[in-house]
Amino acid sequence: MLSRPGRNHSRRPIPRPRILLTVLATAALAATAMATGPLSAPAHAVVNTSQFKGVNWADPRDNFVNGPVVPSGLSTSDSYATTYAKASAIVSGFKANLGANTVRFGMNDKTTSSAWWNSYIGALDATLDQGMNVMIAPWAYPGSCSCVKDTTAFYKMWDMVINRYLSKPGVYFEIYNEPGGFSSSAWVNFAASFVAHYPKVPRGRIVVAGTGTDTNLGPVGADSRLSGTLLSLHLYSVFGISHKTEAAWVTELNSHLHGYGSRTIVTEFGVPMSTGVNYNGSRDGDNNRSYYYAMTDTMRSEGVGSIYWPGLRTGDSWSMEQLHGTGTNLSLTTVNATGRDRLEYAWGYSSNPGGKR
Repeated sequence: MLSRPGRNHSRRPIPRPRILLTVLATAALAATAMATGPLSAPAHAVVNTSQFKGVNWADPRDNFVNGPVVPSGLSTSDSYATTYAKASAIVSGFKANLGANTVRFGMNDKTTSSAWWNSYIGALDATLDQGMNVMIAPWAYPGSCSCVKDTTAFYKMWDMVINRYLSKPGVYFEIYNEPGGFSSSAWVNFAASFVAHYPKVPRGRIVVAGTGTDTNLGPVGADSRLSGTLLSLHLYSVFGISHKTEAAWVTELNSHLHGYGSRTIVTEFGVPMSTGVNYNGSRDGDNNRSYYYAMTDTMRSEGVGSIYWPGLRTGDSWSMEQLHGTGTNLSLTTVNATGRDRLEYAWGYSSNPGGKR
């Protein structure tokens, strides 16, 4: 994601029922692909993406780092076993506090080529072992072009990930986070080449960013070479976009979806959580609150999957959860209960619609 106000200084439980994960059609496709070894994985019709109810687990430095990505609470000195134990505690917190069933992780080629990768996979494995989905995406290095210049390193990175997790139907492969350094046509062509490069990966497990910084789904949604893939959208109430009504934000959101909501997962959206804002308050009159209502209400009504940024990032005032403890004795608490209320409403866990329309 882009650096945004508050992210680099400060940005950011009631027991929840266990979530029975939806068994995706893509799981069957993946099993078939592994059994028969087809030349290409079939596309499938996507009804909606409401089965994705997730959070981003981010590096305290942000995932734009010139080195391995290390999610909050983990350390490059941790062994696989320690990473697995820490991740188990943190992921349990995401499930218990929020009802999340998906965790989105970041990486780059320095992550997969380092010794840390052999430990980092413990976090992915722990997430899968709790019956949750994993989504993993590469981030650009800070100050770089937000594009792929070294395709050899790029595909070597993805080979490491796909070779390990192709047989795990709960793992989703997001080609590239925020490809802002590509022109629109160049990104669509690059994404299509990725799909062609990995013909045994079911298209329903490949996630394609919108053009720009995941903000425009029109070009990727319309290209037949990407048929059957999932689409990724990012939308925030910053970067010069401001509306004071929920209705205006719904219009804004729809202008980015371009009619492809049924294939879309909003892989990043969020608002400040540590500032004491009541997100159950009035829908209109405040940019952040109107935005958050529009996003979560539309996700619920249209069946659009979502992954909050960030579920956990230490030192970030937008973080939904706060980390406690030391070593492997870790736990999470929710920073803003009203922020969680809106997320639970989006995910269909709550009938609380919030404030006045």
